[in-house]
Amino acid sequence: MPTSEQVVDLQAGAAPSSRYDSGLWAALSAARDAPEFYNAWLNIQCGQIAEAAAALLLLDDGEGHFSSVAVWPDNRRDLSYLAATAQQALTRRTSFIEQAVLPAQTGDNVQVGQPLEIAGRLVGVIVVELKQPASDIPAVIRQLRWGIGWLELLFSRRQSDQDSVKLARTSFALGVLSEAQQHPSFRAAALSVANELASRLDCSCVSVGFSDGRNVQLIAMSHSAVFNERTQIVSAIENAMEEAADQNASVAVPAIAKTKRRITLAHEDLAKRLGGSAVVSVIMTNGTRCIGVILLERTRDSAFDEMTVEVLEAVAALVGPGLETKSETNKFIAGRAISSVKSGLKALFGPGRPAFKLASVAIAAILGYLAFAQGEFRISAKAFVEGAIQRSMVAPFDGYIATAPVRAGEIVDAGQILATLDDRELKLEAARWKSEHDQQALKYTDAMSKHDRSVALVVSASLEQSSAQLSLVQEKLARTAITSPFRGVVVSGDLRPMIGSPIEKGKMLFEIAPLESFRVILQVDERDIAYLAEGQRGTLVLTGLSTEAVPFGVKVITPVATASEGRNHFRVEANVQGAAPLLRPGMEGIGKISVDRRSLIGIWTRSLTDWIHITLWKWLP
Repeated sequence: MPTSEQVVDLQAGAAPSSRYDSGLWAALSAARDAPEFYNAWLNIQCGQIAEAAAALLLLDDGEGHFSSVAVWPDNRRDLSYLAATAQQALTRRTSFIEQAVLPAQTGDNVQVGQPLEIAGRLVGVIVVELKQPASDIPAVIRQLRWGIGWLELLFSRRQSDQDSVKLARTSFALGVLSEAQQHPSFRAAALSVANELASRLDCSCVSVGFSDGRNVQLIAMSHSAVFNERTQIVSAIENAMEEAADQNASVAVPAIAKTKRRITLAHEDLAKRLGGSAVVSVIMTNGTRCIGVILLERTRDSAFDEMTVEVLEAVAALVGPGLETKSETNKFIAGRAISSVKSGLKALFGPGRPAFKLASVAIAAILGYLAFAQGEFRISAKAFVEGAIQRSMVAPFDGYIATAPVRAGEIVDAGQILATLDDRELKLEAARWKSEHDQQALKYTDAMSKHDRSVALVVSASLEQSSAQLSLVQEKLARTAITSPFRGVVVSGDLRPMIGSPIEKGKMLFEIAPLESFRVILQVDERDIAYLAEGQRGTLVLTGLSTEAVPFGVKVITPVATASEGRNHFRVEANVQGAAPLLRPGMEGIGKISVDRRSLIGIWTRSLTDWIHITLWKWLP
């Protein structure tokens, strides 16, 4: 509100008027509240407009509604007929003159509406009714706009005062909060808040209580590191805190304007026990519910006023979430679990949270279905395909590779040449032994013709030796062509890069598997091998044939484990059942062996159950 000096300055700069009254300026400067100021201001405005017959001042009440705050010349006069002009001025946000019927043609008055706009926001409107004749309406509008500056000054000062109060309140609350944040533990932080408020607000005692969901428990008292929780005064303090928490609002004794209608029985009892002290309780919230209460005590002659209570509410709003966080952090694992269960049960069975309730019902229905519904229990294992008979083709003797027309992956017929070895040396050796055989044959014939038995016996032995050597060489020549023993697919072997290279006797050149008969090799984890038995059925899905399932039956379970990929696996052989024309040896995939039917939840939690059993067996005595 403008001071008397500012009003005098405005008075000195005011335009002269025949209806000027110094008493109006005195009333303006002496106004004790906003309504008196508005009435004095409107009187001065209408006093400086010669044709003014009536005037109405409407201001925003803060909720978007405009209500009357001043009427001229008589507060009891009904000026509701000026509302239409006020509405037009507010809608257009500019000066509006009601000219539905021209005054020159009738004896009706003219209505002038002028909106009050401060910092781009409509805060009110003034409507002045002018008598006949209204000679200079623009001058009237200028006068109204000039006078609006006084209201702008009033609003600016009021906003500045409010901002100063809010800034001081926020600064005070942040100071208390910063002190509390310096302590990592929950109780130390609560004690810091109590001590800081007691010293800053000159309180005899400050108590901080926290809610456990049903009751409020005293956590800290100012300047008292330890207190007896079973004393009557502590019980009285907790009762007063619970009284404020139940009402979810501040409670003060003696009562102030904002707490007059609140129940104060526990607070009055506490005040009597303290010898007639003044008591106030403010609640701490986490945004949705009350989490604690701060109770302050003073002597009766320095009771808490409304501004102090507002400051305390700001402090409680800031320190409450921080203390709740420290409380949860300092809890042990069991305490946190209990808090989580309580909050979950409250959300499930308490009011509100429909989405959480629907989700919980849906989860419970799914778990119930899984507990009673049964499904097929199957063991999964990595699998690959092999031929039922897999023949290895090896080098028959040391030699050199001559040709290699076949490589891995090709289908060959029975007797088809897979590769040939160089036979030039063998042919020369065969010719040498043939010549040797012929020479020994002539010697033997000559010895027999001369009836020389001793020579004939020696030549006969040499003849048999050369014949054996010749047969051996001819046998090697016959084996220089390596052929397929049956129709099948070449599983491994590609000698084309080795043509002309020497090979050793017994070296594997090719592996061939038949196309009509296959077996499945499964690598079963040791945790699942106990569920398997010979004769069980299963299904194989291969990586290259993911859209087709190949049935098989378990034939042999090898009782020897091999380490692979950090786990122990058992080799399980199975026979492919039915025709599978697209199968090829070496294909890999996933095989699933059917065991029996069990509950779905038991199947899905089997690994977890096994792990728990092993862990308990490991650690329990």
